Amino acid sequence: MISKASARSWILKSKMLPLLVFPYRFRLVMRHVGRTLKKSFLWLFRSKEFANFTYDLVPENKDYLAWFVADACGISVSEVHGYFNELETNSQLDTYIKSRLTIYRRGNEIDSRAFFGRRIGWYAIVRATRPSVIVETGTEKGLGSLVLAEALLKNDFGRLITIDMEPSSGLLIGEEYGGVIERVIDDSLSAISRIDRIDLFIHDSDHSAEHEAREFDLLSTRLSDGGIVLSDNSHVTTELANWSFRHGRRFIYFAEEPLNHWYPGAGIGVSMKGL
Repeated sequence: MISKASARSWILKSKMLPLLVFPYRFRLVMRHVGRTLKKSFLWLFRSKEFANFTYDLVPENKDYLAWFVADACGISVSEVHGYFNELETNSQLDTYIKSRLTIYRRGNEIDSRAFFGRRIGWYAIVRATRPSVIVETGTEKGLGSLVLAEALLKNDFGRLITIDMEPSSGLLIGEEYGGVIERVIDDSLSAISRIDRIDLFIHDSDHSAEHEAREFDLLSTRLSDGGIVLSDNSHVTTELANWSFRHGRRFIYFAEEPLNHWYPGAGIGVSMKGL
């Protein structure tokens, strides 16, 4: 009688190996497709979003994000988790977002509860580094802007300039945030050129590699000493990594893993002053 070990050894050495293992490989693919399809169908009927999806992160991925931020900011991971908890238990912000969604028709683009995903990393970075001037290109509905503004309010310091070409952008941003958020309706390149100092820059506008690179090039004479640059597009292009290399800066990247969502996730590219 042939043992399992002997049979396995024979299969691995066989010229028929690709054919023999095909059923196993097919089963692996079908398991993955099945899990994705299940999440996709549940999302189709439970969610109304069709762009800029909101979702929570799987717990392990959130832990990795905490270590990522701790490394980027030079702080303890426990401090980062404290910032995460601070944002995620902010019931006033949750209530505020829900109230804004009931006012505007475009509120149908976000589910009743808007999870922050990787934006909790943005929040922690602002809390840790206490920037004076944040510039965000790409306001969209303003969820990221609110996250940044809440961090500034907790710091009791700093302001956010958020830029978008679309006048209907920023539906979540009410007059309550007038003290910390300045909305600019303009092309991002034109708007950045009028800003003298930037401590934290977040690219989230036109995600073409060309436009992203042009935004970063404008930062050379505007970014403060020790300034940080984030890209919400580093899962698609290497523009921030390339810019960091040319300017002798340090670059790190975090990849999201959404919880119970078919979307594979985006990421955060961070460029910091070189060591």
